[in-house]
Amino acid sequence: MNNPTASAAQFFLQLSFILAACAVCRTVMRRIGQPPVIGEMIAGVLLGPSLFGIIAPDLFQIVFSTASRPVLFAVAQLGLSLYMFVVGLEFRTDVFRAHLRTAALVSGAGIIAPFVFAGFIAFWLVQKGGYFMPHVSVAMAVLFIGAAMSITAFPMLARIILENGLKGTAAGTVALAAGSFDDVVAWMLLATVLGCVSGDPMLVVTALVGGLIYTFFCLKLLSPILHYYFKDQKNESAVLGTLMLLLGLCAWFTDLIGLYSVFGSFILGLAVPRGVAEKTAERISPVTTALLLPFFFTYSGLNTRFSLLNSLALWLICLCLVLAAIAAKLGACYAAARFCRKTHSEALTIGSLMNARGLMELILLNIGLQAGLITPTLFTMLVLMAVVTTLMAAPGFNAAKRLLGSSC
Repeated sequence: MNNPTASAAQFFLQLSFILAACAVCRTVMRRIGQPPVIGEMIAGVLLGPSLFGIIAPDLFQIVFSTASRPVLFAVAQLGLSLYMFVVGLEFRTDVFRAHLRTAALVSGAGIIAPFVFAGFIAFWLVQKGGYFMPHVSVAMAVLFIGAAMSITAFPMLARIILENGLKGTAAGTVALAAGSFDDVVAWMLLATVLGCVSGDPMLVVTALVGGLIYTFFCLKLLSPILHYYFKDQKNESAVLGTLMLLLGLCAWFTDLIGLYSVFGSFILGLAVPRGVAEKTAERISPVTTALLLPFFFTYSGLNTRFSLLNSLALWLICLCLVLAAIAAKLGACYAAARFCRKTHSEALTIGSLMNARGLMELILLNIGLQAGLITPTLFTMLVLMAVVTTLMAAPGFNAAKRLLGSSC
């Protein structure tokens, strides 16, 4: 597609399809008591070859032609980088200190148990073949599956806590603190895997050392500079323009060293002074979530092909992955909360919230697919796992509320 006008026309056609599908799915999810973001996740899958490509294959090729995928990917990456920047802006390190012991135990359980399960699952899948790329070792497979099972939908978790009146409660605070820590660990593990997948020790060193230097620079050097620079800056457009410039540079740098733009965007968000961070998040979050992020869900959906799960054996493997993920995360976090003398209701609330993987899981899976770690078959299975565990959050939370009511 060399005609710029035709390219622009197709882009706006894609935009219309994506936003319409997201609007419909968000409405359906709200009516059944699910967070709207789950509707957007499902909309992305429905617009892919798993449904749209089956019921209207000719129209599917017109709207999402192969030639248009690079543009779709670029917009998806922009939305993703902005979203992770917002996550960094809204990240609160103080909540972890408020309930340190319980949050640490819940977080530890939410990491250790998934890795125990991941050890068996990864070894099994590597031996069977067809799920990881040939160059991926068992150790790398364990790290990736462990990260995929231990990650939590931290941004969505924060919104569920706020919308359901859990902000400031013990259960809400513990879940938020433990979930944030689990996500940081998962990203660190993914960075390690991405460094190792190349097979070049220098690339591993570049990724890890470069990431440490970049993090130190942002948090220890750039943060005070931004605090001084923004202290007397009254022009909000100038503030936003400066941050967007830095976002572009940081995303470029972390992509360059092999850590992907999401790392750079998130760390930059952490470095922004608190007052400026809150105002910036308020300004860019609506556009990011309503306009740009749906492109990422759609791009993920284009890589999700249920037709790959074309046998009972594959569906049974998928079921095993889903059940293992639930047992490892919900079960372990519930048990850790009970060990810390939380009530059944509080423990179930914590476990249900921690079990939701949502968008963070999709980000991790897309990076794994793009980096040549996993096959489209395993990608599709893990996308299903992300959708199922995220759908479980609201019923689990409602069950916890009923449990609390019956005990009163």
